[in-house]
Formats: sequence, C-alpha cells, structure tokens
Amino acid sequence: MSGMVTQARPPRRDGSSVRIGAIVPLTRPGWAEAGQHLLAGLELAIRDANDDGGIAGSPLELVVRDTAADPPKAAAAVDELASLGVAAVAGEYHSVVARAAAARADALGLPFLCSSAVLDALTERSTDWVARLAPAQSRGWRIYADFLLGAGHSRIAVAAEPSVYWASGTGILRDHYAPRGGTVIELDMRALTPAAVCDELVARRATALLLLVGHPEPAVSIVRSVRRDRRLAEIMIGAPAGQPEFAEWATSLGEDGAAIPFLRYSPDRLSPLGARVESALRERLAAAPSFVAFEGYDTGAVLAEVLRAQGTDRARVAASWPSVAVEGTRGRIRFSRTPGISVWQWTWPPIQVVDRDPAEPDRFRILHTG
Repeated sequence: MSGMVTQARPPRRDGSSVRIGAIVPLTRPGWAEAGQHLLAGLELAIRDANDDGGIAGSPLELVVRDTAADPPKAAAAVDELASLGVAAVAGEYHSVVARAAAARADALGLPFLCSSAVLDALTERSTDWVARLAPAQSRGWRIYADFLLGAGHSRIAVAAEPSVYWASGTGILRDHYAPRGGTVIELDMRALTPAAVCDELVARRATALLLLVGHPEPAVSIVRSVRRDRRLAEIMIGAPAGQPEFAEWATSLGEDGAAIPFLRYSPDRLSPLGARVESALRERLAAAPSFVAFEGYDTGAVLAEVLRAQGTDRARVAASWPSVAVEGTRGRIRFSRTPGISVWQWTWPPIQVVDRDPAEPDRFRILHTG
C-alpha cells in the first residue's frame, strides 16, 4: 500500500456519524449540471443506506465540497476532508480534476472512489487507494471509434481544445483508426473560429466532426455554424465526451442539438434496483436523471457496503477494493487490475453510443452497444 496510513477509526458507538467526503463541480467553469446529477445520486445512496441502518448503527453523512473544475481546489478539498476524518472520498466528474484529487488521496492514504472521470492515467503510479466506476477512456472511445467506422466514417475531424483529456481522446481515436485505413484530422480551436472550422471540414473532405471542446462554448457555436452551412448538410457531428446527455445541451441548441452521437454508460434495460433509483432520482432532480446520476448512486452504494464490512479504518477500506461485489443500478460492480490502468477499475460498466432523436429531442436513441 503506497502512501501514509492515517490513524484507524473504529466503528462508532456514540451516535456520531460516519463521514464520506464528496467532491463535485457545482459552479462554473465546472459543468455544474453534471455535478448536480452526481451529487443527487450520492445523496440518494446515502439516504438509502441510512434507511437500512447506516454503518453499525451510526448514520452516514456526506461532506460536500465544490471543485469548480479546478485541480488545485480539488486537491485542497481532499486535504480538508482528510483532516475532517472522512473514511473515504467519492465523486468528481472532470478527468483532469479527478487526477489531482486521486494524486492527493494516494499521498494521504485516503480511499477515493472516483465516480465519473475516465482518463486512463488517473494516477501516475499504481495505487491501492483509488478505485473507479466509470470505464477507462481508452475503452469507451474505442467503442465510439468502432461505431464511426461501422457508419462509414473513415475521415473524421476533431475540433480540439488544449487539455490532457482531449489530447488523450485524440490519441485513442488516431491509434484505433490508423490500422483500419482511417484518418483523423485535428483542428486546433485555439486558432480557428467556428466559421473557419466549416471551411476546414470542406477542404479536408471530412464526413464527421467530433467536438473535443468545452460546453457551452465553443461547442454551441461550432454546432450552430456547421448546421447552418449548406456545404456540410451531410456531415455527422459527434460528441464522445457526452455533452448532449444533459438538459442544458438541449436548452442551448434545440433541434440543432439532436442527432449528435455521444457515449453513455448505461444498460439497454435497467434492473429493478435501477428502475427504483431512476424514479427517485427523477423526483429529486425534477428531470430525467443522466447516467452521471446513476454513477453517483453506485458510488454511494459501494462505499456504504464497504464501510459496513470493513468499518472506517482507511487502510482496510482501500484493501477491500478487490473483494467488492455490489449490485449497482447498472450491473454487478467488481474491481480488478487492468493493464495500463493504475487504479482499481470496474471492468466494465455498460457502454452505449446514443443520440437525441431529431423527431423528439427529449428521447434518446441507442445507436451502438459496446
């Protein structure tokens, strides 16, 4: 076990709570809607655990900190949560932010169950302190590339902003495409306006454009420009990172936001547990829950089960990742070691490529299953 082991915390008998730290993006420039869905799932799982007796008779308590998509802020939040005596930390949506949190958790000897971030290299070195529910980017984006190739798109363009996450995604696509005779054309969004993107797509003869950029901008402006350019009437727009999953996307773009395939980590059919959680999340959010809300619930459910079995000793919690077997909303959750991934990984959550139905933008169509 790498890192410093903190003082063991025996099960409480005095009525005080067992604390779990939650790090989520709740303000800009973080994707606040994703953070709200993630937090709603976590809160519901904690409520269900407490309704089921808590941890050895003590209630579970969620201590929430906003990361605002800022890596140093996330690292500082992990420090603070550790000092508050949390048994583990959960959450985060943005990959680059989760990476900073994971590094800090590893250094402190604090278990961290990452909910949604997919960057393969979540930590620079192999660690036993961190586990992850979301699939690795390399798996999801290869499935997305297979979908594109199956749909006949051998020349794809990526409109990319500078980021470790976007660069990693571009590399995965390029490595998957090259042996299959495909071409990936990179468009640097530091140098191009949305109108210039359209000109590049025509000049390069791309049949698909992938948005590897932030939302709402420049993603919304790029989509509008492409949709209004008659030269590009046949081009497919895609968003592998999942931006169209959220209501904010549909609100910003309306009909223009439909028929843009993205990755979603959901099964074709929910289990009875998933259906019950879906109903409760819909009520809590006053909207249809995204897959990120289910990731939040599954995170809370796994940690509750681990704390019931192991108590609150941090080293024992981290040592138990390989023995986890929890029925989640999207399947049975088990963690394993996977080549190229430095943390304990659920192998694998279900993966779909879906889009919003142009005839009914609030409805999702399943286009491909990984």
